[in-house]
Amino acid sequence: MVVLDESTSFKNHQSKRFKALKLVRSRISRLVELTGTPAPNGLEDLWAQIYLLDGGQRLGKTVSSFRETFFSQDYAHPGQQHRSYSPREGADGAIRAAIADICVSMKSEDYLSLPDYVENFVPVALDGPALKAYKRLEREMLLEVDGDTITAGTAAVLNGKLLQLCSGTVYDGEHQAIQVHDCKAEAFLELVEQLHGEHALVFYWFQHERDKLVELLGRRARVYQGPEDEAAWNAGRVEVLLAHPASCAYGLNLQDGGHHIVWYGYPNWNLELYQQANKRLHRQGQLCPVIAHHLVVQGGMDEDVVAALHSKGDTQEALMQALKARIEKARTA
Repeated sequence: MVVLDESTSFKNHQSKRFKALKLVRSRISRLVELTGTPAPNGLEDLWAQIYLLDGGQRLGKTVSSFRETFFSQDYAHPGQQHRSYSPREGADGAIRAAIADICVSMKSEDYLSLPDYVENFVPVALDGPALKAYKRLEREMLLEVDGDTITAGTAAVLNGKLLQLCSGTVYDGEHQAIQVHDCKAEAFLELVEQLHGEHALVFYWFQHERDKLVELLGRRARVYQGPEDEAAWNAGRVEVLLAHPASCAYGLNLQDGGHHIVWYGYPNWNLELYQQANKRLHRQGQLCPVIAHHLVVQGGMDEDVVAALHSKGDTQEALMQALKARIEKARTA
């Protein structure tokens, strides 16, 4: 028997790990998959995971047949290479019914004794000069893109730039960090002081965010790099642990070191990383209510990302719609 923990790491049917497991699947007598987020970015995430379980009996032998059955292709502009798909009406229920005999859903709160999970949204207001600089740069970036023909690739680049703006620093063409404002950094310091020495796990996304946090906190902070940092945090020797969601969203048990989470930067619309990162503290063995603080720049891309991560819908589609709305607003301003 083979057990796949965090089976969503196999959700990409084009990935090397999926193809490697597919080659030897016939030699595995029994396969069990475990995940807390089976479809973090939409129903398309399910096909590869279910295929490894049943060889395509329930959702189709190929991803193409899966899409033809349950999805409609979105409009594509001439020359557009990336194709996106939207679930047909009733697709969610039909897919659930098709896989019901081999899938079991259990909520941790129904079987484990977990502390409360509380969210604290901290609005970050840009001051006069910062707001002026932010609006100017945002407008320049948005107007470089045609909202009618925006692609997923273009959207990802533009989204990254707008999120950098929210944090106060952007990369130029030479990948040098250019500071625009300190408003989020100041709000972060104020939040940390309000914790009165209680330890906090702080998530960043861009390298310049990490560098800024290290600059602000000095010896009070430690950047997660491996098991030694995990041990030091759980032993209570680290006041602020800085971590990147992509490197520590899985497999780490950090519940002994503190109960405060601070989202300084966000995981690029990735619902799976967001949920799994929060679970590093909100898990069995945690003795205190977990408080997740979100620093959100008012009127900035932060607001769109946080809203999408909490809607639990199609985050890729939410990204596209949010950017189109901002482009249209910039055009008419």
